[in-house]
Amino acid sequence: MIRKKDALDYHKNGRRGKIEVVSSKPCATQRDLSLAYTPGVAEPCREIQKNADDAYLYTAKGNLVAVVSNGTAVLGLGDIGALAGKPVMEGKGILFKRFADIDVFDIELGTKDPQEIVKVVQLLEPTFGGINLEDIKAPDCFFIEEKLKETLSIPVFHDDQHGTAIISGAALINALELVGKSIDNASIVISGAGAAGIACARHYVQLGAKKENIFIVDTTGIVYKGRKTGMNPYKEEFARDTERRTLAEAMEGADVLIGVSAKDIVSGEMVQGMAKNAIVFAMANPDPEITWEEAKNARHDLIMATGRSDYPNQVNNVLGFPFIFRGALDVRARSINDEMKRAATFALAALAKEDVPDSVLKAYGLERLSFGPDYIIPKPLDPRVLLWVAPAVARAAMETGVARIRIEDIDEYRNHLEGLLGRAREVMREIINRARRSPKRIVFPEGDNDKILRACHLILEEGIAHPILIGERYAIAEKMKSLGIEYDERITIVEPTKWQRFDHYVEEYYRMRQRKGVTRTEATTLMKDSNYFGSMMVHLGDADGLLSGISHYYRDTIRPALQIIRLRSGIHKVAGLFMLILKDRVLFFADPTVNIAPCSEDLAEIALLAAEFARHLGFTPRVAMLSFSNFGSVRHPHTEKVAEAVLLVKQKDPSLMIDGEMQVDPALLPELMKKCYPFSKLTEAANVFIFPELQSANIGYKLLHRLGGATAIGPVLLGLERPVHILTRECEALDVLNMAAITVIDAMHSKKR
Repeated sequence: MIRKKDALDYHKNGRRGKIEVVSSKPCATQRDLSLAYTPGVAEPCREIQKNADDAYLYTAKGNLVAVVSNGTAVLGLGDIGALAGKPVMEGKGILFKRFADIDVFDIELGTKDPQEIVKVVQLLEPTFGGINLEDIKAPDCFFIEEKLKETLSIPVFHDDQHGTAIISGAALINALELVGKSIDNASIVISGAGAAGIACARHYVQLGAKKENIFIVDTTGIVYKGRKTGMNPYKEEFARDTERRTLAEAMEGADVLIGVSAKDIVSGEMVQGMAKNAIVFAMANPDPEITWEEAKNARHDLIMATGRSDYPNQVNNVLGFPFIFRGALDVRARSINDEMKRAATFALAALAKEDVPDSVLKAYGLERLSFGPDYIIPKPLDPRVLLWVAPAVARAAMETGVARIRIEDIDEYRNHLEGLLGRAREVMREIINRARRSPKRIVFPEGDNDKILRACHLILEEGIAHPILIGERYAIAEKMKSLGIEYDERITIVEPTKWQRFDHYVEEYYRMRQRKGVTRTEATTLMKDSNYFGSMMVHLGDADGLLSGISHYYRDTIRPALQIIRLRSGIHKVAGLFMLILKDRVLFFADPTVNIAPCSEDLAEIALLAAEFARHLGFTPRVAMLSFSNFGSVRHPHTEKVAEAVLLVKQKDPSLMIDGEMQVDPALLPELMKKCYPFSKLTEAANVFIFPELQSANIGYKLLHRLGGATAIGPVLLGLERPVHILTRECEALDVLNMAAITVIDAMHSKKR
């Protein structure tokens, strides 16, 4: 429950309000100021004067949207005025930025004259790439949007109308599919004849509904032909030739009720009078036309949706406007047309049928979620909405001729959008694309784990690997069924004792460990353990790599690998590594997981392995050997050990950019290094950090991960002949996908070796 004080404190404390303007370019030196303003700013001004489209090149116009309101229809508050509506418009700006990285200026206009609003927005066109009309009462909103669409060459979108229509349309398509009904035959009642109600009716017709099957009901009753009270041209469009007059009469035998009106105007008895397998979307906010509990008590065959986040099937406009504008802006669309709206609806409807990521389940405190009566529309916090809706809208804009520029490669555009979700997504997308070129067989000893099964679905979608699941076939099949994941023939399920080479595995393990105290009986028992069995699959070439650890202790995962899979030639110890992805850089930390107190020879080996791993992923390694001193400033066995390791590395790989011993400061700040230690070969900021012992490495990576906001990928094991990598217990399906991609890359290079 949100208390009044909590809401007020949230807006008041610290910097007032919810938004600020932040410079996107350096502005710290005199030169910066000269470039940002006079005299440097004159150059882009001249270019734009010669070619207006250059405004998209030299200014923020192409990523800037105006949220325009006069406060006459704010949320559930009504006509509270432009100033009182400003917190809502600031909030809208946050949602644009949070979900689609679109910048917003909120503009509250102190007028109720539609002509004045049209004129002001027309004058604002040079500033913005798009206009989002918000919280303007009907019928004024229809007139304003129509006039602006006629006169402006940038997209105009009234979210209260089209957002609700687009998102509820996606939910309606899926709900009708679940109950076995067709939209062209469905009888639809819409309670509410304002902006959202009329827009829903129009959009449903675009989706295939028949106008003669739609009843619209307002505060006066059914909108019917010949009605004189409370009518306007927009209502007249849907006036029915009928003797029915009330909402209850309209709902009798109806297949669908769409509520965009007011709380508590629908009763359980009215819902009971609807057709079999009825669909009720009670979307009035904050309180629906009928509560979830009352509607469900009235009908057990009901599919229900609301606008609230505390019940299933939330129809929330944030599923629409950020991503619709993202797609429209990225092709510089002149407008947002019906085809683009339909594309958004179908994209949302299709996404609801996909497997739900762990991150979404965690955000909503759920264990499982799959397409069905209680999940007909994606959750608002699902990051994939950007990747599905924006490309669909952009494609529709290009196909219908309203796009000024073309996106030639939609897949590449989707990769770009993934980067907007965070630097980690962008980096891992590049690695996944490389892994896709040569898929490998990856064995998962925890084959019946929910997250592993979800990850396998993603792995197959990406086409990066052929998953091998170790476990009982029936248990895995049942688990997949309960998760709503269809079995895919590209998945191999292996039950160890039924594997045709099980006896050979036992003999091979016995041969390897008989002089380590292992009997043949013990070898048989251990080979029934999925981690031992999986490691043997990799060792004998029946799999190319292994991923495990999501439900096992670290030691229980790494021990079988160390016993069965040999160290690489010339390598004396296995080491661990984490890849840490920040907003502006990618770093590699070694060794935070395996070697507690490495000697100088160990440190040299770890440095060479870490640098090689960075190269395999496409990075040029710049290695800093860390300590508490800088180049002999403190003489101590700990620092001398690091300095000696640097010499050993330089002997083995003279081409590697490496230096030390050094503190973190010069390793990260090239200007400091150049000023204080001009002799150093490390002329750029380091990206591979070798810590003097495990304790500092483990503390360092966790501080950067937890406090610095870095995405941690790993732990990666370095030094084995074949790839075995570890999954952490808190990892999600997307993390497993990322580690699978790294394992595939590692397998590529192990084959080359």
